[in-house]
Amino acid sequence: MSRGYDEITSFLGEWGPFQRAIFFLLSSSIIPNGFNGLSVVFLADTPSHWCHIPTNANISDQWRNVSIPLEEVNGELQYSKCRRYSLGVIRNLSAMNYLPGVDVNVTEIKQERCLDGWEYSQETYISTIVTQWDLVCSNDLKIPLTSSVFYLGVLCGSFISGQLSDRYGRKVVLFGTMAVQTCFSVIQVFAPNWGAFCVLFFIVGMGQISNYVAAFVLGTEILGKSARVLYSTLGVCLFFAIGYMLLPLFAFCIRDWRMLQLALSVPGFLYIPLWWFIPESPRWLLSQGRVEEAEEILQEAARKNGIAAPTRIFEPGELQVSDWASKRKQSHSILDLLRTKNICTMTIMFFAVW
Repeated sequence: MSRGYDEITSFLGEWGPFQRAIFFLLSSSIIPNGFNGLSVVFLADTPSHWCHIPTNANISDQWRNVSIPLEEVNGELQYSKCRRYSLGVIRNLSAMNYLPGVDVNVTEIKQERCLDGWEYSQETYISTIVTQWDLVCSNDLKIPLTSSVFYLGVLCGSFISGQLSDRYGRKVVLFGTMAVQTCFSVIQVFAPNWGAFCVLFFIVGMGQISNYVAAFVLGTEILGKSARVLYSTLGVCLFFAIGYMLLPLFAFCIRDWRMLQLALSVPGFLYIPLWWFIPESPRWLLSQGRVEEAEEILQEAARKNGIAAPTRIFEPGELQVSDWASKRKQSHSILDLLRTKNICTMTIMFFAVW
C-alpha cells in the first residue's frame, strides 16, 4: 500500500534543528520584501515647496519677499506651490523703485508658472525623487504612478513566479529573484531620470513578489504539517512585518533618497550564504523524478536532527513517483484556477483577500 509524502517523512519529526533552521532562514529572507513594499512612501514623499526666484533676477529684497502669492488652504494662508507673480513685471516695478503694498497692490499683478523650477524645504528630507526630478504641480501625477508601476511589476511577477519555480525549482527561483530584487534596487540608486527609475522599480516589483512566493512555497513543501502552518502564517507574515517596521527607522536616519535606497538594498547581499544552508524542495525533486536527490536531502535532514534515516526512504511504487514524473509533462495554464468549482471559489477568495 502506498503512503503519502508526510507519512513517509514522518521519521524526521516536526520541530528538530533542521526544521528550525529552515523556518528562520526562509522567514528572514522575507524581510527585504517588507522594505520594498512601502519604500516609495519615503522615496517619493513631497516636502514643502515653492517657486524658485533666481538670485540674478535683479529685484529688490522687498519685491523678492512678496514674489510668491499666498493661497488659502484648509483655512490657512500658505505660499503658492505652483505659481508666482510675473517676474518680468516685478523686475520693472523694482527698477522704478516702486514699493510693494505701498505704491502697488501686489495681488493685482498677473501670475505665472514656476518657470525657473522650485525650491524645497529640507526640514524633513535632504532629497527625494520628487525634489530630484521636480515631480510637483503639473508632474505630481507621476508620484502615484511610481507606486503603480511597482505594483504592476508585482502583478506580472505573480503570474510568472509559479511557472518559473515549477520548471527550474524552488531554490533556484528563490535566490535568482532575490538577486534580481537586490541588484536592480542598487541600480535604482544611479537612475538618471524618473523614467529609468520606474523601469527599474517595475523589475524590483517582479523580483519582490517572486522571491516571496518562492520562499513561501519552499517552506511549506519542506516543513512538516504543524511547522508548515506556523511558517505560512506567523513566520512569513511576522518577518514581512519586521521589514515594514525597520523601514521607518532607516528613513529616519537617512534623509537622502539615494543613500536610503542603497541602505535598503545592501541587506539583500547578506542572504547569499543561505544558498549553502537551504536545500531544494524534496517534493519538487520527486515531481521531476529525481528521487535520489530528494533522498539525499532528507537523509541530511535526519542527520542534523540526530535521527537514523531508513536506508531507502522511498520504496519502489510508493508515492506514485512514476505518476508524478509523467504528470509533470502535462501542460497547465492559469485557466486551471477556474476549472473546478472548489478551485474557482478559492481563487476568488484569495483574489479578494490580496
